[in-house]
Amino acid sequence: MWITVVSLAAWCWMLLCQGFFWRTDVRLPPRREPDAWPSVCVVVPARDEAAVLPASLPSLLAQDYPGRAEVFLVDDGSTDGTGELARELSRRQGGLPLTVASPGEPPAGWTGKLWAVRHGIGLARARDPAYLLLTDADIAHAPDSLRTLVAAALAGGFDVVSQMARLRVESAWERLVVPAFVYFFAQLYPFRWIGRKGSRTAAAAGGCVLLRAGMAEEARIPDGIRQAVIDDVALARAVKDAGGHLWLGLADRVDSVRPYPRLHDLWRMVSRSAYAQLRHSPLLLLGTVAGLALVYLVPPAAVVVGAAGGSAVTEVGGALAWAVMAGTYVPMLRYYRQPPWLAPLLPLTALLYLLMTVDSAVQHYRGRGAAWKGRTYARPDAVPDEG
Repeated sequence: MWITVVSLAAWCWMLLCQGFFWRTDVRLPPRREPDAWPSVCVVVPARDEAAVLPASLPSLLAQDYPGRAEVFLVDDGSTDGTGELARELSRRQGGLPLTVASPGEPPAGWTGKLWAVRHGIGLARARDPAYLLLTDADIAHAPDSLRTLVAAALAGGFDVVSQMARLRVESAWERLVVPAFVYFFAQLYPFRWIGRKGSRTAAAAGGCVLLRAGMAEEARIPDGIRQAVIDDVALARAVKDAGGHLWLGLADRVDSVRPYPRLHDLWRMVSRSAYAQLRHSPLLLLGTVAGLALVYLVPPAAVVVGAAGGSAVTEVGGALAWAVMAGTYVPMLRYYRQPPWLAPLLPLTALLYLLMTVDSAVQHYRGRGAAWKGRTYARPDAVPDEG
């Protein structure tokens, strides 16, 4: 009974005091166009992305941007013809100028993506851009995406404007798991807190990050975060530590085209970095497992146990906590255009994430942690610092 009361209290606190994380109305403000548009360089790190590039790269080349803009796609050791496909798409479509380059294999202490980003930023600096758009190779942008990002950055005085791309939700597993991924992210990093000056909360969504070029130098990006597996959060933290102003919200017209049709695909996506998010700490892992169980698994268990044991307080308390949980999840389901009856299944989804997190730790201690596209990254403190 008392465990149920604590769980209900936790949900009441999160409902009212966790930055209203469950609301989905943090979107880019209405566009106010400047008199002069600053120059922008778009940096796209890509490794074995030939399958998704035809659905994403043309959207960048077709950007309706009034100022000077060009795209740098950095081929990070692809074996599927990603670089040549990018050149062919550019020849076929035209649009913004495209440069395709390859930096070679990353040295020790660098993740492949950040090594590619470093190379792309280095090429872009020769053009002296005012802003850099860092976007993934699986992200498709509406024609006015760059325009609205820059307008928002100028109007709000933001050093970083980032949008959480709308992920694909077509398969049954995607419908069950994907909206919860964004829901949990917003719970950890409430968007309203990120945009508040003086707040210590910092996060970005790596698929779409508009970064002021001057701030990139001040915050030593990407060199200062070169070992980060969760590079978007690390980038945001570096910018905030340098005194920068951040904005993060949900996207309306920026979409991920990468499919995750099977549970195995989603499992790999989450487990490859979950333990890194916990700083590879066994204590944080235990705390996370206990917290997930208390907050997400206790309410439905309390309903069953209370009904079976004749404890009305336990049953009603569990039902109330479960109702608050489901109610806070409904806005995210609506954002993903999913039926609200999926909301009561959130405990099941949370159990899957709990197991993915534990598996992430197991893979780490087996030497296969943070594995992605043929590379496995060591814990940051296991790599000598070049400085």
